[in-house]
Amino acid sequence: MSIVNKMTTLVSRTGRELQRYEHGHRLVAGCIPYRYKLTEDNKKMEVLMISSQKGQGLFFPKGGWEKDETVEEAACREALEEAGVRGLLQDLLGSWDYKSKGLQGVSCPEGLCRAYMFPLAVTEQLDTWPENSRHRQWFDVSDAMEKCRHDWMREALRNLIATTESHA
Repeated sequence: MSIVNKMTTLVSRTGRELQRYEHGHRLVAGCIPYRYKLTEDNKKMEVLMISSQKGQGLFFPKGGWEKDETVEEAACREALEEAGVRGLLQDLLGSWDYKSKGLQGVSCPEGLCRAYMFPLAVTEQLDTWPENSRHRQWFDVSDAMEKCRHDWMREALRNLIATTESHA
């Protein structure tokens, strides 16, 4: 299954009133944007990482899955809002539970999140995007693995590698 990310909105959604929660977890959707760079002997996968809003560390685009969208639509929206990329969204890589210190609140007092992550084969990279205060950078897979701040993101990246290798 591939979903083309053709969303045209260039304004970030804000607020938590439409966000989904399940069993004490805030539901999050995201993706690992990737592309292939041609080298002399073959093609090499690169993945796009973005800075956090506070500028500490690098992440893959992700954010709250809202009630008026599918998880796939949410993942595409987050890629556009946070990283300024569009592309072909592919099959789910998996879901991971994690704890966010910054997201504790009435609806999610423990700060628990469940992230659904997808591969996104990038077809377009915009010059301006809603959250262009974030820095974005392409990395080869081994460098990206080192840059991931969280084990669950490294596992999602390993799943992407396994998925793309099985389709090669």
